Amino acid sequence: MKWSLLQHLLVAGEVNLENRPKRKPIVPSGVFGMVIFIITEVMFFSGLVSAYLIIRAGLEEWPPWGQPRLPIESTAFNTLLLIISAFAVYQSRKYLKNNLITRASQFHLGAILLGFCFLVLQGYEWVQLLQFGMTLSSSVYGALFYLIIGAHGLHVFGALVLMTYGFVHFKREKSFETISSNLLPMQILWYFVVGIWPLLYTLVYLI
Repeated sequence: MKWSLLQHLLVAGEVNLENRPKRKPIVPSGVFGMVIFIITEVMFFSGLVSAYLIIRAGLEEWPPWGQPRLPIESTAFNTLLLIISAFAVYQSRKYLKNNLITRASQFHLGAILLGFCFLVLQGYEWVQLLQFGMTLSSSVYGALFYLIIGAHGLHVFGALVLMTYGFVHFKREKSFETISSNLLPMQILWYFVVGIWPLLYTLVYLI
């Protein structure tokens, strides 16, 4: 009798557990993972910037004599493109919250195109600098420039790959919640690569 009652209680408990609605996590796993990744990247860029400032402080002349002038004006325009792309991502998310999926996908695609324009213009500037003799081995100045700006460029490229993959979700999925949850980690990464660029531009190009 006791054994039968115990079995009944166990079965009833299992049924209740199965029927109980699953609790949504406070922070989605994708977002949490992306935040952890960004924290590590902040430390990575902090190390690069610290090394740059220490080496620069130890040299009498900066930039060294004979090195070409960095393209400040064209890079300023390129910076503007990147900032506009972040605004496009913001607009995409706003339209997505209003369930305007087509409009949201257009702004998302616009952000991707602006990001690729940034990379293309950055690559063109690099070609010009290389032709003027600024290489990785020409000076510490050149090595640090390509290391810091190149590291950022790789992050932009990686974020664009993810953003392009995310654009596919606009075509595959019809649910606002599914699209939103899939895109949020990618959009957070894009805000990071955009947000850190003005700091790098100021340190490397302007100061």
